[in-house]
Amino acid sequence: MKKNLFAVICGLFALAQVNAQEATKVDSNYIFSGFTEKLEMFNKLPVRKGAIVFVGNSLTDAGRWNDIAPELPILNRGISGDISFGVVARLDEIIRHQPKKIFLMIGVNDLKRGVPTSYIIKNYYRIVEKVQKESPKTKIYLNSILPINESKLIEAFKSVKNTDVAILNAALKKIAAEKKNIQFVNLHEIVTDKKGQLREEITPDGIHLEVAAYIEVVDYLKKIKVL
Repeated sequence: MKKNLFAVICGLFALAQVNAQEATKVDSNYIFSGFTEKLEMFNKLPVRKGAIVFVGNSLTDAGRWNDIAPELPILNRGISGDISFGVVARLDEIIRHQPKKIFLMIGVNDLKRGVPTSYIIKNYYRIVEKVQKESPKTKIYLNSILPINESKLIEAFKSVKNTDVAILNAALKKIAAEKKNIQFVNLHEIVTDKKGQLREEITPDGIHLEVAAYIEVVDYLKKIKVL
């Protein structure tokens, strides 16, 4: 009996070592000058109760949400270069507004770094659970992660694959189905071509959107009555 217990303990210790080794391979560092400067600015801005908050990376940051929908109390909480670990770390600043709605899209920079989809999905769960615990009246919209356009994709994002994007979006649908007050928003309805890739005419580099494309995004969100 003692021998079996010893074997189990040894096995668990070996598994822990493997997990630790795998964890060290994941680039989860979200601290960089753009992140800290933006977050410092956000924290100094006044609280806006009941705001509509768009959260994400450069794809969110580049959106001129207030210009396109000036009648709505929108806060842009996009940080260029941010990853899912960064959003987890800065949730307090977002939650302090007790938002009416949160539109979340994050993960493409994780994929760029080679972060496994399982880690990104776990971070989505962490984000959702924290928001629901600390701002229970907030409606959460999980915007589908946008596909790439392979023919225009710049070298820096060559590690991003539409197969991984599809895995993440399937997981987001699952989260929305499991949790209350969450809705999956399929932006692929308006941004993809017949091959399921990002439409060539709305992207300058195969991954980001032209500024004018955000008008289509906002119009679509209004059309499906989530904005």
